[in-house]
Amino acid sequence: MEKGITVMQKNPLTQQQRAKLFNNPYLEALTKTHPLIPITLFTGFSVGIFGYGYHANQFSLFMGIGLLLVGLFLFSLVEYLAHRFLYHMQAKRAWAQKIVYTFHTVHHEYPRDEVRLAMPPWLSVLLAAGFYGLFRLLFGAWGFAITPGFLIGYAAYLLIHWLVHAYQPPKNRLRFLWLYHNGHHFKDETTAFGVSSPLWDYVFGTLPKR
Repeated sequence: MEKGITVMQKNPLTQQQRAKLFNNPYLEALTKTHPLIPITLFTGFSVGIFGYGYHANQFSLFMGIGLLLVGLFLFSLVEYLAHRFLYHMQAKRAWAQKIVYTFHTVHHEYPRDEVRLAMPPWLSVLLAAGFYGLFRLLFGAWGFAITPGFLIGYAAYLLIHWLVHAYQPPKNRLRFLWLYHNGHHFKDETTAFGVSSPLWDYVFGTLPKR
């Protein structure tokens, strides 16, 4: 191996480290996906929306890049808030507990089951369409650039989350992301809610003590 190049080794996964949500094989299949599928969907959707908005003269290239950054910023906030207040919600009713478990608690019980690290394709398409409609409603033509920024942030989050759980940490500065998120899983679930960035943990005071 050449000096300065780090090759990440994939962690072996045993059958006991895979989750099962439904006995029905068709329902079970609808809850699984490889992270690269929604990553590809979100990226492709983003390129298409941004390209259409730019060629339809809805914004200049300079403004479009600025709006992309706004979308990325919005996603980082939504990522934090959803992880902290939705995925770790203290549900009291049985049906609410089931929803929280299906969406996130199962991931904490089986953190290395990579087919449950992302929303399945059908839900990813609904999410992308929903965010597009919301941002078009809120921001008008700017939504053609803000939506792609938001979805690219989502794709980046999925990529980081997948790599952190499926591969051993690299021996470079990116190692911090592995240590940060694994601290949330195995040390203190009330801290480190940011996955792609610790920004909002810093803002809202949920940084780990160490």
